[in-house]
Amino acid sequence: MANHVCAGAVNVPHGHVIGNEKWKGSQIAQSIQGKVKLILEGGLGIVDFHLPNRSCVLYVSEADLVAGNGYKRRLVCFRNTYSLQGIVIVEKTLISDQYFPAVQKFVILELGMALLPVANQGEAAQLIIQLVFEQMKDRLSNPFLTKKSPKLLESSIIQTVQQIPGVGKAKALLLLERFRNLHQLCNASISDLEEVVGRSLAQQIHTFFTA
Repeated sequence: MANHVCAGAVNVPHGHVIGNEKWKGSQIAQSIQGKVKLILEGGLGIVDFHLPNRSCVLYVSEADLVAGNGYKRRLVCFRNTYSLQGIVIVEKTLISDQYFPAVQKFVILELGMALLPVANQGEAAQLIIQLVFEQMKDRLSNPFLTKKSPKLLESSIIQTVQQIPGVGKAKALLLLERFRNLHQLCNASISDLEEVVGRSLAQQIHTFFTA
C-alpha cells in the first residue's frame, strides 16, 4: 500500500487493523498484533487506526488532554474531511479525569462521534480487538450488512447521557428510547423532555445541552 494513501481510501480486510506508523513499537501496537493482524502504514494522516467496515479510531492520550485543545482541531478536521465512522478513544486517568466530561460532551454531542474511555494503551488495544471481532460476527451473521454500530458504541452513548446531573442509567435509557439519538435529545424542548423525566430534570437537561 503506497505511503500517500489517505483516510477514506484505505480498504481493510476483515480481521485486520491498519495502523499509523507512529505507533510502531508502542504498547498498543504490540497488544493488538497478538490477537488480530496489524499492518503499520505511513500516510494515514490524522487517523490512528483503520478498522474494517469503513470505521477508524482516533486516539486522544492523557498528554493530548493536558496539552490543551490541539486534539479538538484534529477531531474537527477528521469530521469535516472524511466520510468514515469515527471512534474516539480517550485516556481517562487520574491526571486527565478533570478534562473528561468536556471532551465527552464535545466529541459525542458536538461532533456526533462515538467516544470510548480507556485507562491506558493496553486497554485501548483490547477495545480495538473487540471492535474488530464484533464487526466479524456482524458480517458472518448477515453477509449483506454494510454498517452496524457495535454494542460498545451504544453503551458509550448511554454513559454520556448519564453524565447529565440527575440522570441515572434508567432515565438515560428512557431518554434514548424516546429521542432515539443524541442529536434529537440535545435539540429537544423542555416540554418534550418533561414528558419523559418531569419538569425539574427536564430543565437541568436542557441547560446541560445549551449552556
